[in-house]
Amino acid sequence: MTKIYSFLSLFFLFVFTANAQNDITVRGTVLDVNTQLPLELATVYFTTIKDSTVIEYATTDKNGDFRMNIKKYEKPVFLKVNYMGYQTYFEEYKGLTESKDFGKIYLIENVNALNDVVIKTEAAPITIKKDTLEFNAASYKVRPDSNVETLLKQLPGFDVDNDGKITVNGREVNQVLVNGKTFFDKDGAIAIKNLPADIIKKIQVSDFKTKKEELSKQESTSDFSSINITIDEKKNKGYFGKVMGGYGTDDRYEANVNLNYFNNKQKISLLASSNNINSTGFSMDDVFDNMAGGRNSKGGNSGSGGGGAKGITQSNLLGVNYSDDWTKDLLAMGSYNFSNTVNKNDSKSNQLSFLPTGNIITEADSKTRNESTGNNVNFELEYKINRSMRIVVTPKLSQSRTNSSAISSSFSEDENGNALNESTSNSYSEGENTNFGNAINFNKTFEKKSRNLSFVFSNNNTDSDSNTRNVSETIFYQDDTKPNDQRNQNTKKKTTSDSYSADIEYTEPITDSLRVRFGSDFDWKTSANDERTFNFDPATQEYTDLNLALSNYTNSTQNSVTPKVGVTLQKNKFTLNLDSRTSIINFDNHSLYLNNATDLNKKYALPFATALLRYKFSRSKNLSFKYDYSNALPSATQLMPVINLNNPLNTIVGNPNLHPVEKNSVNFNFRNYDFRSRSGYSVYLKGDYYDNDIVSTSIYDESGKRNTTYVNISGVYNASVGANWNQQIKSGAHSLRYGLGLNASYSFDKGFTNAILYNAKSTAITPKVYLSYDYGEILTIAPSYNLSYNQSKYENYSRDASSNVVHKINLQTTTYWPENLIWGNDFGYTYNSNISDDFKKDFYLWNTSLSYGFFDKKLYAKVKVYDVLNQNLSATRTISATSIRDEENTVLRRYVMFSLAYKIGNFAGAEKGAKKRQRME
Repeated sequence: MTKIYSFLSLFFLFVFTANAQNDITVRGTVLDVNTQLPLELATVYFTTIKDSTVIEYATTDKNGDFRMNIKKYEKPVFLKVNYMGYQTYFEEYKGLTESKDFGKIYLIENVNALNDVVIKTEAAPITIKKDTLEFNAASYKVRPDSNVETLLKQLPGFDVDNDGKITVNGREVNQVLVNGKTFFDKDGAIAIKNLPADIIKKIQVSDFKTKKEELSKQESTSDFSSINITIDEKKNKGYFGKVMGGYGTDDRYEANVNLNYFNNKQKISLLASSNNINSTGFSMDDVFDNMAGGRNSKGGNSGSGGGGAKGITQSNLLGVNYSDDWTKDLLAMGSYNFSNTVNKNDSKSNQLSFLPTGNIITEADSKTRNESTGNNVNFELEYKINRSMRIVVTPKLSQSRTNSSAISSSFSEDENGNALNESTSNSYSEGENTNFGNAINFNKTFEKKSRNLSFVFSNNNTDSDSNTRNVSETIFYQDDTKPNDQRNQNTKKKTTSDSYSADIEYTEPITDSLRVRFGSDFDWKTSANDERTFNFDPATQEYTDLNLALSNYTNSTQNSVTPKVGVTLQKNKFTLNLDSRTSIINFDNHSLYLNNATDLNKKYALPFATALLRYKFSRSKNLSFKYDYSNALPSATQLMPVINLNNPLNTIVGNPNLHPVEKNSVNFNFRNYDFRSRSGYSVYLKGDYYDNDIVSTSIYDESGKRNTTYVNISGVYNASVGANWNQQIKSGAHSLRYGLGLNASYSFDKGFTNAILYNAKSTAITPKVYLSYDYGEILTIAPSYNLSYNQSKYENYSRDASSNVVHKINLQTTTYWPENLIWGNDFGYTYNSNISDDFKKDFYLWNTSLSYGFFDKKLYAKVKVYDVLNQNLSATRTISATSIRDEENTVLRRYVMFSLAYKIGNFAGAEKGAKKRQRME
């Protein structure tokens, strides 16, 4: 594997050295014609005169300077300069045949330019507005059949990892919209995988805002980014989609339908999927379709020991998404999702539990089947009442049914081989859950700028029922006075939970830069749990004998009033937010157990505080610092002094003397991206310190049975630091992206084992290196390497230390030559020192796909092979402060899949035989 990486490095070096000989360098300086001051982050680019294809682009630095290395071009070109609020500069040249200094280029300001006014000109590759970064999709080269994810990977500063997580300039994206509206889900996984790149016009990046911040036009307090994908108007009227089906060895199958109908503002999408290859979502890969782990992703059986995913899942999914502007003042969007999944798994485990009095070894095995059927409906209505008032209503309804069966057994012994206990169980359960949630956001602005009134009301109502039959036997070997536990029972459980919240806040500007906010939150929460267990009556052959020891009724009510006040100071370079609130809480709990009533009433006054500072050195360089102080209440289960005997090997009782958890958090982020050199880096540092953290503590008896309760522990903390750097280099048809990353963390934990306090100090270091090379539309090569090192040291404990190291190497290749032929490979190697000596510590996972396009690439015939070497493993080891657990589960093994895929599409107004959209050459 090292030789392969050395060869790739030499290959990339040779390619770029050879092409550098044909490059020329152009430079210049962009200035304001009136002030003679430099304009930072102006976009300078060259286009062909014939069809306006973008040849190359760059952005200016803080001195207004730009520099580009361009391949010689002997045909006429335009030099264009674009800057927000200024007239576009352009000049014609006969060609680009030698290096040139363009000297000073002056831009003229638009007299009536505003922050949110865009003068219609030809779109530049990058446009930087006040708080939005905008990319012209036509300026970035992707294959005609690529999806949005492929397009995002071409944009400077963007990174999309194997799990689909998107980061922009080191900042994670938590919302992806299409034309400003949700497409199935806000995380964007469905949108970027299923929408084709060639219908996209722009990609816009901005700070993520809550609906309340968005409506009130407040600055963002989030450390996440939001992406808005805008559809090309020419592709915004018509239909497109893809239908795929495949069948393979071991009766493996997959089928997908992706249909979309766009009619300007109205958009309707239908997605359907069915497979038995562990793919439980709508996200499809261009090369590997539904194949789980087709790109060695997290969801595709690449866990710590190999397979990772437990069992084999068969899934059937259906989704419909709808959005439209019913009137100019009323916007609507909604989605419906149906899912049915069946998971089957056989599991074996071996656990070593560390105790001061001696270790306990437990061997267990189980055979399970879990089925879940769900229906989810989401809707959003946004109504502009008038110029100053808007309201948004977002109801959500979900319903699910589950059934599961399990056969399990376990055996425990001490370190001397003496038997402690043994248990067997056969159970079957059914459940139904219904949830309704809704949020109403109302906002009113006033004549005075920044004066604002907002009101948010939300509710969440859940009702669940379950019915479980269990036949089990637990034998205790070391205590002759303790009877064995035999059960043949039916447990019926009903749980309800209702919560309502109201948030009212008024913002008053004191000066142009200083604003004060004050308001209050009102919260009402109630929950009830009614659990009744019936023993089997041999006389009636029915479950009619109520078991009072295993039956319990509890309910809790939590009401709170939270007055709050906040201040915002916003200057040209920085924004400072200070917020403070105090929650006055009444927490009432009631339990009826063994005909005895227990009441526990608690009152709290809990303070909260947040300070957030954002500083912008420039439009592409910024830092943020956040401090947060918060409190969290114990749960009713942790508080109530009521015995829970549901597990024969673990008796649990709450602790009414628990205190709220106090948490102090700091978070520092620094990001710098240079669009001129297309390179950037980010650094973060964060830490948490806990007082009165809540942990469970267990005491084992001589038979290995636990008695568990909860206690407070103070002085627990964790800290992490990380840095990432990436760069993109383009030379003609060659494009190289590479990056480095380093993450490290340290934690100090405390806990109890058999009532003895121990300390655990854990350190983790995770460096990574990755690169991606593209040669035009012919070849893509993407190798990566990740190392994970973990070490834990213990004090006052039977163990001194433990450590493990994991190496992960991945190589992805895709070739699009000869014409119509696509060959993709995904090769992964994993070594885990943490695996038990009974299993191989390393394994290879190689997936391959070969397809051929017919009828102008509308029909593709494909053959895929999952786990070519048949080495996928299911062994995992989990190390904690109190135990080491080895586990083996059912895993998906090698199969071959044959499939056909057909693409459809027809856009009104699109010219027949039209040329491909502009792309960077």
